Amino acid sequence: MGLTRQYLRYGPAALFGLVASARGNAAFVALRGERGRCVAVPACEHVFVWDTRKGEKVLILKGLKQEVSCLCPSPDGLHLAVGYEDGSIRVFSLLSGEANITFNGHKAAVTALQYDHLGGRLVSGSKDTDVIVWDVINESGLYRLRGHKDAVTQVLFLKEKNLLVTSGKDTLVKWWDLDAQHCFKTLVGHRTEVWGMALISEEKRLITGSADSELRVWDISYIQEVKDPDEPGSKKSKGSSPGAEENTEEDETLELDEHPEERLVKCSKVGSIMREGRDRIVTLATDRTGKILACHGTDAVLEVFSVLSEEEVQKKLEKKMKKAKKKAKQNSEEEPEGSVELSLQEEIQRVANVRASSKIKSFDLILSPKGELKIVLLLQNNIIELYNLNLSAQVPQAVRASRITIGGHRSDVRTLAFSSDNIAILSAAAESVKIWNRLTLQCIRTMDCEYALCSLFVPGDRHVIVGTKTGKLQLYDLASGSLMETLNAHDGAVWSIALSPDRRGFVTGGADKCVKFWEFELVKDESSVQKRLSMKHVRILQLDEDVLCVRYSPNQKLLAVSLLDCTVKIFYIDTLKFFLSLYGHKLPVLCMDISYDGTLIATGSADRNVKIWGLDFGDCHRSLFAHDDSVMYLQFVAKSHLFFTAGKDSKIKQWDADKFEHIQTLEGHHQEVWCLALSPNGDYVVSASHDKSLRLWERTREPLVLEEEREMQREAEYEESVAKEEQPVVAGETQGEIGLAGKKTIETIKAAERIMEAIELYREEMAKLMEHKAICKAAGKEVPFPVNPILRAYGNITPSAYVLEVFKKVKSSELEESLLVLPFSYVPDLLRLFNEYIHVGLEVELLCRALLFLLKIHFGQITGNHMLVTVIENLKKTTISRVSEARDVLGFNMAGLQYLKREIEAKDEVTFFADATDRFEEKKRKRKKKEKMVLAVL
Repeated sequence: MGLTRQYLRYGPAALFGLVASARGNAAFVALRGERGRCVAVPACEHVFVWDTRKGEKVLILKGLKQEVSCLCPSPDGLHLAVGYEDGSIRVFSLLSGEANITFNGHKAAVTALQYDHLGGRLVSGSKDTDVIVWDVINESGLYRLRGHKDAVTQVLFLKEKNLLVTSGKDTLVKWWDLDAQHCFKTLVGHRTEVWGMALISEEKRLITGSADSELRVWDISYIQEVKDPDEPGSKKSKGSSPGAEENTEEDETLELDEHPEERLVKCSKVGSIMREGRDRIVTLATDRTGKILACHGTDAVLEVFSVLSEEEVQKKLEKKMKKAKKKAKQNSEEEPEGSVELSLQEEIQRVANVRASSKIKSFDLILSPKGELKIVLLLQNNIIELYNLNLSAQVPQAVRASRITIGGHRSDVRTLAFSSDNIAILSAAAESVKIWNRLTLQCIRTMDCEYALCSLFVPGDRHVIVGTKTGKLQLYDLASGSLMETLNAHDGAVWSIALSPDRRGFVTGGADKCVKFWEFELVKDESSVQKRLSMKHVRILQLDEDVLCVRYSPNQKLLAVSLLDCTVKIFYIDTLKFFLSLYGHKLPVLCMDISYDGTLIATGSADRNVKIWGLDFGDCHRSLFAHDDSVMYLQFVAKSHLFFTAGKDSKIKQWDADKFEHIQTLEGHHQEVWCLALSPNGDYVVSASHDKSLRLWERTREPLVLEEEREMQREAEYEESVAKEEQPVVAGETQGEIGLAGKKTIETIKAAERIMEAIELYREEMAKLMEHKAICKAAGKEVPFPVNPILRAYGNITPSAYVLEVFKKVKSSELEESLLVLPFSYVPDLLRLFNEYIHVGLEVELLCRALLFLLKIHFGQITGNHMLVTVIENLKKTTISRVSEARDVLGFNMAGLQYLKREIEAKDEVTFFADATDRFEEKKRKRKKKEKMVLAVL
């Protein structure tokens, strides 16, 4: 048992110090029915939902491993779709916080997500250039649309027609007809990448933003609408005569024959609005009503525009007309009827600019019924800001309502330290030092500092010392949270600080080629009677190169100093005489540590290697290739020869310095890990990364066996390689602009294997049953039949019922891909079973979907097999009758629901559903528009 007890596994305990990641987008979500209060933001692999009023985290939607890249709340406000870096999409319930649905289809990060107005379909765009439409209700993929040549940046559904608009970094805006599933129009009016896109004016206009300061505006007109006799004429024929109108219709039909792609939609550029920002658009979006448009570039300014509604446009036109008539009368000219038009700048008016405290990464808008606009901004420096903008004011000014900052640093944490009681954690960055409680993960002190590079807790845990980039040592008192003293210690950056084993002083190493020794002392404070802690400089060691790292040996006899010339020099502390030089790294040693017994020193370098040396003679025991990038930090676990390393490859690894074994890898960070700290008892590791997060890892009681760890690693590598393999193809199909929505994953392979095992069990059991019948016949009496243990576990079900159970357990989103990798030898049995199931009316919808897919992919082999002709004939009869039955049931239920709706409405004398008022408003608006058009014509 010695082997199994040798190592204990470290596991992730918590993620803290992060308000929001800048990789994804922020979105308002409705929790408990209240809109505009809670905001969902990406936080590495999780999604945090913050209450902006209280500044508290109210919900965490837990992810797996991959970083969140995109968020989209559903129209009903009950779900949140989350896209990840690996191309997967998960749909979370905001009521329970659970992920109900997972979609796997993209090969690269999801860059855009959008629900349709009913929330039944979800469309996703990705860096792999594909656009996939998903059925949220059936939890399956509908189809994949190929056509973009670079990453997709935005996807939008059109309510009016079953159309989709997508934009990409390939400078194209594509229009897709989702009924025919093809691209029928491509806008090519952009010279650079199209970074953002929004629909305004009830989907009559499209606005696109690219790499310049111009927002291009496109008019959308639906061709069918022009031909509808009940509709008023199009906008362009406002001042024209009825005869002219007929001519334009004739011209349009001629144009349509010339441009067949314009049979559905006509899209023409009408002008552009200039932004104040000179750089590229980062986000361009409207609020849910489409009345407010906002955009921002790579700077800290959000530009807000107001879009006039049709009624407001008509009012403005009338005013302009009156003015023009007055002017014409004064000048005694003819009345200028046709010449009055509103400019684009008058229809889309600039409201205000919102200046944030740092660069904006994304935003979301919500317009309250009172006319107040709420804006949430996700900033680059780990802050969420909420602004209110009163649109009814004469000069609207954005007022900052709240900001969430306390939960993290503004910049990357460069140094970490644990207190001697294992409870307090110090983290320091370019602007502040924070003290955290390890148990509650709450920030208990925040103190302003200069750019921190190294730190330590003073013995007693009441003070901390921070070494800065400018060469200063800053001493803080934790009780008051105040800076007690600042010393100019070095002429360059203080790269390293180490506490002496006797706890009476410490040593610092800096970029000025000096190692300085300091002692703690109590000095009289002028302001009070009590003495206060101070630091006294006692000795100096001058060297030839910049000092990168310093460490004491536990017996306080030796001092190890890492230099910029790639060597580590070891000196006697008492005389400061040179003892050893550890030479072998190709690049400078950035970190090192000496084991508790003083026998080993481990050094980590920018050359990605870790070397383990004996401290007696300076011999190199072993060189280990540790990380795929620079080794940034190294520390031994207390009272052992195990040590941890942190690398720029975003990994933390544990090693055994005696056996030179890699024990385990702690994966979690998504970007470079700058530093880590081990608690004095070795139970906890805390690490800080460029992704702005701090992570706490805990030593569990679970033993770690190296062979098992290697096996798990190999399995993970295999699963990863499966997704990267070539996708299976359907025989006879060519690669077009439409494809299957799913992709081959380890889950789809496992599902196919389960179906194969179930069919094999069915075959065996049927053969046994035949044998059993023959035996019974020969014996002339009933012989007991041995039941398969698997079938007994399922409650003594029949083999065919077991196959159906397995089939039902295949995830809806993985069904097609699982059937695609299923060998044809299993298909005949499946078809016979399907016939049996459908005949008795079991799972008709699911089985029809699987049946049609199998017929599509194995058409040639099925039709060429004489044995299956009768099966297919029977299937045809049973399927048609059962599907029509299911359709009748649905129709009956729909009619029943409609009847109940009418009954409730009649009983309450109130319209139960809002669509009646909407219809009334629509009719009224059309009538007004008709009247105005008639007036304009007259």
